[in-house]
Amino acid sequence: MRILITGSMGYVGPILTRHLRQKFPDAELIGFDTAFFAHNLTGAIRLPESLLDRVHFGDIRNFPPELLDGVDVVVHLAAISNDPMGKEFEGVTEAINEKASVALARMAEQRGVGRFIFASSCSIYGAAEGRPKRESDQLNPLTAYARSKVAMENALRSSNAGNMTVTCLRFATACGMSDRLRLDLVLNDFVASALATGEITVLSDGTPWRPLIDVADMARAIEWAIGRDADRGGRVLVVNAGSNTGNYQVRDLADVVAAELPGTKVSINTAAPPDLRSYQVDFSLFAELAPAHLPAVPLAQSVKNLYAGLKGMRFSDKEFRSSSLMRLKTLKDHIAVGRLSADLRWQ
Repeated sequence: MRILITGSMGYVGPILTRHLRQKFPDAELIGFDTAFFAHNLTGAIRLPESLLDRVHFGDIRNFPPELLDGVDVVVHLAAISNDPMGKEFEGVTEAINEKASVALARMAEQRGVGRFIFASSCSIYGAAEGRPKRESDQLNPLTAYARSKVAMENALRSSNAGNMTVTCLRFATACGMSDRLRLDLVLNDFVASALATGEITVLSDGTPWRPLIDVADMARAIEWAIGRDADRGGRVLVVNAGSNTGNYQVRDLADVVAAELPGTKVSINTAAPPDLRSYQVDFSLFAELAPAHLPAVPLAQSVKNLYAGLKGMRFSDKEFRSSSLMRLKTLKDHIAVGRLSADLRWQ
């Protein structure tokens, strides 16, 4: 089996690569990445890409179709990957997350790829009051990032006319330790803040809901999608990927981190206006289709893993929100010294 992973040098890629190498030791694993964040290694004891058989550097907007020849599975992670980056680079987000991604899927179908796995996001539910949201519920994307995920899902539903089995995994908010850690994710931020400052400052009133999934469980969900047959969910499946027990209010996340790191002070801005991005998600369909691949890492364990990883890095940066561990800061640094153009192309 030949598996191509786009975005292989990001936050999820190293964990996924290690997981797939363990689960499919004889598979040929191919990475494709533009390498914006390749240098941002965090506590890695070996280069994660050493577990890949091949790595290709390139821009997904100029993807070489011949790279898909003989590929059985495409795992599409490559994206402008959060709301702040989407706001700063809205046009690029549309170009990469939507247009280039749709083009990749069409190329994959034309080249005979059997399975296409798309990393979508539960953020497309946006402002969603009431009961936890199911896959069939109305979407309310509030950001360029979320809108791009909706557009890609819609394109995959409407344009796949061949035999390719497509799985859109609407992932809960990612968390957990990685060889290329991001601290612009809510739980990761809280753990880093607790370790560096002894305090967690919740800028909202703490009431917004978020579903969470550890990056290791994201890899397990992708493993399931790689082996999924079309009779399990249909030829094009859109499914929420996470756990019903993984829905938390932001203040609860802060409390869990404080409980795991005794002495941490939690400060909540109760006077803050409500954060519109609030949604609970129903993961019952995923539980039905993938019972052996449900999330297995409890929130407290994610916190422990983050703490251990950061301690191992001797992390103590109180100004980490201005560091390279924030993806937007890395991109801005590249642009500032002329390594990247304003539309995020290497100079």
